[in-house]
Amino acid sequence: MLGVCGGIAAYKAVEVLRLLSDAGAYVVPVLTRAATRFVGAATFSALAPEPAATELFGGAEPIPHTRLGRLADLVVVAPATARLLGEYAAGISGDLLGATLLATRAPVLVCPAMHAEMWEHPAVQENVATLERRGVHVLPPESGVLAGGDVGVGRLADPEAIVSAATDLLGRAGAGTGVARSTGARDLAGVRVLVTAGGTREPIDAVRYVANRSSGRQGHAIAEVAADRGASVLLVTAAPLEAPDGVECVRVDTAAELADAVLSRSAEAHVVVMAAAVADFRPKDPVPGKIAKRDGVPEVVLEPTLDVLAELGRRRVPGQVIVGFAAETRDPLGRGRAKLVEKGADLVVVNDLTVPGAGFGHETNAVTILFAAGGTREVPLAPKRTIAAAVLDAASSVLRAPGVAGRPDDRNEGAVR
Repeated sequence: MLGVCGGIAAYKAVEVLRLLSDAGAYVVPVLTRAATRFVGAATFSALAPEPAATELFGGAEPIPHTRLGRLADLVVVAPATARLLGEYAAGISGDLLGATLLATRAPVLVCPAMHAEMWEHPAVQENVATLERRGVHVLPPESGVLAGGDVGVGRLADPEAIVSAATDLLGRAGAGTGVARSTGARDLAGVRVLVTAGGTREPIDAVRYVANRSSGRQGHAIAEVAADRGASVLLVTAAPLEAPDGVECVRVDTAAELADAVLSRSAEAHVVVMAAAVADFRPKDPVPGKIAKRDGVPEVVLEPTLDVLAELGRRRVPGQVIVGFAAETRDPLGRGRAKLVEKGADLVVVNDLTVPGAGFGHETNAVTILFAAGGTREVPLAPKRTIAAAVLDAASSVLRAPGVAGRPDDRNEGAVR
């Protein structure tokens, strides 16, 4: 079910409908009255397999929201206005869309769009947080030009990103909708996956440290998707994010702590995904206390940290798949290919940090996956869960390739040790 609210971004919902239909979904559009002030219901009816629904009362069905709620495999609301978010969080069903949201047990993806001042209002943010706590999936708005020529955060996510998120949710739910997903819902059952995430922090003194901009979202997304697909997952993270359900989590701060946690457990893993941004250098002699300003500018001498990815390559056990990440701003593919050889990895996931919306600090990412055996796969800008699924698809294809000794389906439990 595609819910459309009354905002200027309602016209983009037409493209969302078209893309979902092209992917094989049976889409039922539900428009609020305000939505029809921006885009006519006839437009959606012409593109959908059944007429757009707009009214809670007066139609042929006495309780249309119940039917829609029960039949839906997924509910997508794009755009979701501040009013819709507030009513949904408060449990108010003032129209057909609101009533259906309360009647469904299907996953719900809301895609907010509004002016920056509205999006940043504390009431709106609290409503979004409430919905997320209840399990509603939120695809945040993007930065860009808004209605009236203003610039800020509030623009509806691109239709392609919305459809990618919807496809991913349908795959997680195992819904028989026909929407494409590259692998089965539990295709990683029996596979042990070790994932690293976040940026390490190397102390200068008791309060200061050297760090990087990594949020840890991509690594956490990989761990979450791997667990959803049946893998046994160990997440070694330096990020202050909540661990995904069903994932064993080890918290670390420094590169040395991460190296110890990874190398002490890596031999147990079928797949190791090094998504963490591990510091290349650390202060050689961190000060136990706080350096005072009156003491003058300190001289900080750096020394290299252990190259964990290269060490994994040297310690590789038969049949193990090692995945590295390369965040680059210059010649990303060239440097990524060099990293494949230098580190002994099977795959390197290249982040071009010059791409808007990709890399550190974003909810989205865009990558190119390089294979040591040859070949590449480009994944355009999409939610980080979608990127995670692509990375795991690539790792799984290498793991299960003919002739790879020690595959999970060819060995007994624990034989990887």
